[in-house]
Amino acid sequence: MWQKVKVQLMLSMSFLVTIFWYCRRLYSFLVQLLKWWSNYLQRKLIRNLSVLTEVDLLGYSAREWKGETKQAKHMREAYEELFWSYHTKYLRQVRRDNYCVLRAVLFQIFSQGIPFPSWMKERDILKLPEKLLYSQGCNWIQQYSFGPERYMGPSAFGKLRKCMETLKTNWTEISATKDHKERGNLCNTLFSDESKEHKLYEAIKFIMLYEVVEAYEQIKNREEPIHNLFSLLFARDSSSDPLSFMMNHLNSIGDSICLDQVELSLLGYLLEVKIRVYRLHRFNTEEFQVNYPDEYRREWNEISLLTEDDRYYHIPLFRT
Repeated sequence: MWQKVKVQLMLSMSFLVTIFWYCRRLYSFLVQLLKWWSNYLQRKLIRNLSVLTEVDLLGYSAREWKGETKQAKHMREAYEELFWSYHTKYLRQVRRDNYCVLRAVLFQIFSQGIPFPSWMKERDILKLPEKLLYSQGCNWIQQYSFGPERYMGPSAFGKLRKCMETLKTNWTEISATKDHKERGNLCNTLFSDESKEHKLYEAIKFIMLYEVVEAYEQIKNREEPIHNLFSLLFARDSSSDPLSFMMNHLNSIGDSICLDQVELSLLGYLLEVKIRVYRLHRFNTEEFQVNYPDEYRREWNEISLLTEDDRYYHIPLFRT
């Protein structure tokens, strides 16, 4: 009798040991699988990031501007001036395409948790496309282009509304996130999704158009004074009215051109941020450090950019 019990106990123990061994193997396999998947997602996220993690400023300058040409020496001196005199120790590289400056500005607004500008809090930005069409009769916005997607026709309104929804939803969520690290993770996720990114930029482009239409109507009706940047904008032959501004400037942003300095001022004005730009190719001139717009309110938040050519921009990071 005891022998039978002993045999059964040994068999049971052997079975339990075997089960335990298989469970450990399965656990090890799942741990390795999870680690591989996590590394894969991290590599994919980094590969898709349109705003890279910070790098040492002078190290970047030394890599990008090797040699002893006049231009290379000039650019290295400009970077050294930023490092020593302006306490710029690091920079974040921004993807070089025709949305570059919009990306650099919006990334900083989101990562700093800057809220909606005051005028956006008073209006529903989702209704701006319909307002331009029905209230102000701007049926020509059917010719609006979404970067390389040209002249969408009647479908432009639906697409514009989706762009505005993407901007409002993400801006609301990120600005409400108080934890800096969590907000940074949300920004990294958003700025590694090209489709969402482009919707953000097209929404900002359309808001720029809306502001230009509003200013043009105020001038026609001789209403309250407008910001001097609109006088500069309408003084150009290529943007003497909202339609020519859209056709000759906005439609090409994201496709073949970036924002010029007048449009950069408009961007700062409508987002209610002072955009301070360090123009390294203008080092040792009065145009080395420029604010857009040049007239701004004291309570506006400030963001900074650096550029080597007034076309592509990076984000300087300051340390004291």
